[in-house]
Amino acid sequence: MLKRLLDLFFVFFKVGLCTFGGGIAMLPILETELVEKRGWVTSEELIDWFAIGQSTPGIIAVNVATFAGYKRAGVVGGCVGTFGMVCPSIIIITVIAFFISNFADIIWVQKALTGINVAVAAILTSAVYKFSKKSVKNVFGFCLLVISFILIFVFNVNTIYIILGSAFIGVILAGLRGDLRPEKSLPQDEKGGDEK
Repeated sequence: MLKRLLDLFFVFFKVGLCTFGGGIAMLPILETELVEKRGWVTSEELIDWFAIGQSTPGIIAVNVATFAGYKRAGVVGGCVGTFGMVCPSIIIITVIAFFISNFADIIWVQKALTGINVAVAAILTSAVYKFSKKSVKNVFGFCLLVISFILIFVFNVNTIYIILGSAFIGVILAGLRGDLRPEKSLPQDEKGGDEK
């Protein structure tokens, strides 16, 4: 158990230390670390957690770290994952505040941040592309994507309403298709589907 908790802490510490831009910008790194390298979660779970993290209080990446930690090691794992994710920021901000009074006014810091912003824009573009490829699986999903984009960027509708509305529409459509029936969630052998 201790090894699992240490693994959780150091994985999320590394993600928190190496990621600029937060939120969606962390998606490719989290996918690499959690899905591809370690197999702790699936891509679908990660995307679901990002959607939930977007609509709940707090920072998206921290919420995802909490979910992943909880899945790996329960409540303690959720706390360890969360602490691992925020720990680098706490250390860096404390050091900056302690040693440098006018950090943002230093010219080389301004130039570095300009370069970082360009890199974050590229990372965000990549994340949005990967995110949409895995999330938009049919015509309904594509229409919802376009409508959501228009509502957010043209009409300035708050994203929480978009998320809640999309969730409501998804549940209604699933109900109409019969996907919410209890037998739909049972394993094949429990439904008697393997009987010959």
